[in-house]
Amino acid sequence: MNFLLFSTRLFSRMGKTIVLILLTIFITNSAMAQTTALKKRISIQLNNVSIAQALAEIETKAGCSFIYSPDLLNANRKVNLSYQNATLEYILHGIFGEEIRRIEVKGNQINLQPSNGKGTIKGRVITSDGLAAAYVNIDLGGSKIQADENGLFSFTNVEVGSYTITARYVGLKGQEQRVQVTANATVEVLFTLYEDMRALQEVVVNGERVNKFANKTTEYVSRLPLTNLENPQVYSVITKQLMQEQVAVTVADAIRNAGGAVSITNPSGGVSAYFRGFGTGINARNGMESTSDRSAVDLANIERIEVMKGPSGTLFGASVSSFGGVVNVVTKKPIEAKRTELNYTTGSFGLNRLTLDINTPLDQEKKVLFRVNSALNRERSFLDYGFNNTFLLAPSITYHVNERLSLNVDAELLQVHNTQPMNYVFRSAAIKQPSDLLLDYRKTLFHDNVDVENYATRLFAEGVYKLSDNFKSTTLFSFVSENVDHSYQRLVIWSSPSNVTRASYVYGPVYNGYTNIQQNFNGKFKTGSFTHNLLVGANYRHYTSSFLFADIQPIDQIDVTKSFKPIVSQQIDKLVSFEPFPSPTQQTASVYASDMINVLPRLSAMLSLRLDRYKRQAVEGDEDGYNQTSYAPKFGLVYELLPKSVSLFANYMSGFQNVAPVSQPNGSRQVLDPLFATQAEGGIKTELFEKKLSFTASYYRINIDNATRLNEELFTIQDGKQLSKGLDLELITQPVAGLNILAGYAYNDNRIVKAALDANIDGNKAANAPENVANFWASYAFQNQFKGLGFGAGMNYVDKMYKASDNKFFIPSYTLVNAVVFYNRQAWGIQVKANNIFNKKYWDSWANAQAPANLAANLSFRF
Repeated sequence: MNFLLFSTRLFSRMGKTIVLILLTIFITNSAMAQTTALKKRISIQLNNVSIAQALAEIETKAGCSFIYSPDLLNANRKVNLSYQNATLEYILHGIFGEEIRRIEVKGNQINLQPSNGKGTIKGRVITSDGLAAAYVNIDLGGSKIQADENGLFSFTNVEVGSYTITARYVGLKGQEQRVQVTANATVEVLFTLYEDMRALQEVVVNGERVNKFANKTTEYVSRLPLTNLENPQVYSVITKQLMQEQVAVTVADAIRNAGGAVSITNPSGGVSAYFRGFGTGINARNGMESTSDRSAVDLANIERIEVMKGPSGTLFGASVSSFGGVVNVVTKKPIEAKRTELNYTTGSFGLNRLTLDINTPLDQEKKVLFRVNSALNRERSFLDYGFNNTFLLAPSITYHVNERLSLNVDAELLQVHNTQPMNYVFRSAAIKQPSDLLLDYRKTLFHDNVDVENYATRLFAEGVYKLSDNFKSTTLFSFVSENVDHSYQRLVIWSSPSNVTRASYVYGPVYNGYTNIQQNFNGKFKTGSFTHNLLVGANYRHYTSSFLFADIQPIDQIDVTKSFKPIVSQQIDKLVSFEPFPSPTQQTASVYASDMINVLPRLSAMLSLRLDRYKRQAVEGDEDGYNQTSYAPKFGLVYELLPKSVSLFANYMSGFQNVAPVSQPNGSRQVLDPLFATQAEGGIKTELFEKKLSFTASYYRINIDNATRLNEELFTIQDGKQLSKGLDLELITQPVAGLNILAGYAYNDNRIVKAALDANIDGNKAANAPENVANFWASYAFQNQFKGLGFGAGMNYVDKMYKASDNKFFIPSYTLVNAVVFYNRQAWGIQVKANNIFNKKYWDSWANAQAPANLAANLSFRF
């Protein structure tokens, strides 16, 4: 019985095998027959004959017969044929071109099916935040291609008819559209892909998304649709995925991931970043002027942070850029999916942070999209006194009016109530570094009520109109205001390591208002053999300010080795008297143009120029008004050594600053002349193995002829020449699935070449310019077993830096080590992070002690 069962199964399998073999032979023979018929070679010479006559002659020579409709193929049309030993397929293509839709072969019969006409399908794929989605798979009826680095794709010679076209990518929800192709016309398609929570979970767990930290696609760095390899400027992008993985809760935490960047919180309340030897605020938001002078920025509404290196006045102007570069935050935009994400973070020093992200379409066609982000933050300082409480509300709406016009409006309201760092002045030769001070590392000299209360309002509106296939118009409006109810600035003057004078000056109420209107035109066109990628734009800026100021008042002198009480606001209020602070209105009208010219197939040149007309009104009883016209050129060269893989670049960039009068430590005001800087830079960029390996290396030199500096009393002096030169390296790689690595190193030598008022500092290091800065972060997500589990670790190194250009007091170098463990599922995730694992004592550039070892845990829900 077993033998019979075995025999039956054997014959059954053999039968199936035989059928498959016969079917394969049949299909192969059929294909070969068709191929053989079309591959027959003949020679034919005919002049001014009809298509019907030509086909009859071919039938005779090739031993075949044609089946066709004379009317549909216009058999009376005259043709000339001259072929020697050519295939039948080649000859037919020469006769009919695109008029034939399909050729079917049955034996010696060839069926010619006419075309109803052919058209083109062109399209673009973008992500939910408006960025180009590179390498997305596009399918048109079984014909598959990939979008390029800019998210662009096209199908040519598409037969007239109705088709379904789909776009798919791992971690993004696939989308399909129905298109109707008409003869001799181009159909345009736009896909907007958003994260698919189920697919995204697989990406998070399995690490399938290629190099998730290497997305450098941006519309803001050059204001042109250029890829990283096509751009002659160096920049870093800190992605949302990286910030979430590191449980970053402040902008200062996030910016440490940009190569060479050192972030600090200023005594005035704002956040700054130092790189290439110069400091800059968070002065750009979606490419438009913003500010973090007093109100800081909350991460809850940030999609990514772009750090552009080098003077960038040509495109961004003096009010946004510094000579080190520009920091631009890109906010979260509405997407087509309906989803909600809730995060709760808790940790050391009373950290309690709640963020909420709600997104929903407002209509069935998904033309109107709405999103709102909110954050509530409560935190104590690691010091005996101090706190940071903030609240953010950020709604945004997008309206796709039609295929040509889209509108976007977003807003932010940020309320801040906190205490600020102390501002140290050192008047003792015995104090060389912060560790010389005898103040306990975890003590402060002021009470909680010596605080700051302010709020910032940020509004942004954008209208994008497609003028044609190759040109678009972008109209932008932004308004940013900072309103300070009161701000106690904590001044501490050290006469010895133990003796200190406590003082304060007070601002408030304060109002700063920034209004910008901008118009850009982008387009592509050709002149001869040159291809142009052009930007032409104009910007109008209006700045106004008003505030009260109370001059510095010494409060007391104490010995920090003995018992003392913190200063309270009531002690300060008894001593100060407020006066209006002169603040002239500023206006700037700008025009600019930038053209990326494709000179040769692999060589491109960028030519850019900006013209600024700056006007500062006079202030009664103070300085005169000031008018200035500035030119800021920029030149760049890019040579693609290996197309889309390796490029060599060089640039010459200029920057300028129309500097407002500065407040000196004694309460006086110093009127400064405008500053000018130029940078020469060259390097290499690589993106290999489908962006699994991204590397940038560059060398630069930045010159300033009328530089400002800080002396030992923290007075601003403008009297010298300054040279900053150095090396920038950045590596982003995914060597194996699940493992992502980000590393950066920057060497900077920034010196005062010559100081007219103090020859003793010639050759000294500039303030706040560490020579070596390094960052590293690596994370791994398990691929099979322990699915959902992962871990990461990293370090930040900052070299010694001087607080002032006299090079007497320095901030010592430090190395911070952090680590995280995470577990992610489709609907929820948990992360636990340890910061400053080895409990390193370190200080910022203002000499304020920074947080010791601490923990933070984040729990997220997605639905």
